Amino acid sequence: MKKIALILVLLSLLVAALGGCGTKDVDPEKQNSSDNNDKQSNDEEGNKENDNKELKKIVVGASITPHAEILETAKSVLAAKGFELNIIEYNDYVQPNVALDAGDLDANYFQHQPYLDQFNEERGMDLVSVAIIHYEPFGIYPGKTKSIEELKDGAEIAVPNDGTNEARALLLLEAQGLITIKEGVGMEATVIDIAENPKNLKIHEIEAAQLARSLQDVDLAVINGNFAIQAGLNVSKDAIAVEDKDSVAAETYGNVIAIKKVTKIEKKSKL
Repeated sequence: MKKIALILVLLSLLVAALGGCGTKDVDPEKQNSSDNNDKQSNDEEGNKENDNKELKKIVVGASITPHAEILETAKSVLAAKGFELNIIEYNDYVQPNVALDAGDLDANYFQHQPYLDQFNEERGMDLVSVAIIHYEPFGIYPGKTKSIEELKDGAEIAVPNDGTNEARALLLLEAQGLITIKEGVGMEATVIDIAENPKNLKIHEIEAAQLARSLQDVDLAVINGNFAIQAGLNVSKDAIAVEDKDSVAAETYGNVIAIKKVTKIEKKSKL
């Protein structure tokens, strides 16, 4: 049931995005009163049947923005198909996976594949992606310093402190010519992998959810897309640098819907 329900989530997202484009037009000249009466009768019977059926519940954990907001668009479509979508909102990147592994959630929607892979490896979990939904670009946002050109020697920059997101932030800083990362490190880079730092920048590793709040205390901050939105920041208007649409990040970091992998071994005895 869970797999079917998750497919319905994805379908309902598409329906919400497409609006009523799939609705067929009806020629009133070809429709007689008998057809109308039959349709009305069928609708009434269908509604009574749906009313008598208890909706099957799907519990999905999500970041507040934009993930929970996107899922909200799926509720009405799912309800019409017999499913009740219950959205649990989270403010961090750990608890949604912990809750999913514990069986408190049917699915979650907040992370990209590299983060999911790393989380599985570090925690010994077996969570899997069922679909990529959307991509959120990282941005560099101004704090005490309003532009990259104005950065002074020893300026302070905040980046996410979690696994692949830190590497992603450092790569964005490298793309602006601020630092150089050791060759071959790639998506496993941390601050200790900075090979060149001509401005002697002080890079602070901070929990992703706290980055927007740190802006008043640092010169710049590299902020995850969802937390930037949650803080009222617009990546196209407020960020002074953004991941390129053709970057590795754009190709790799689509946000996914994840579920817990379940392996069922059925043994049949032969008499």
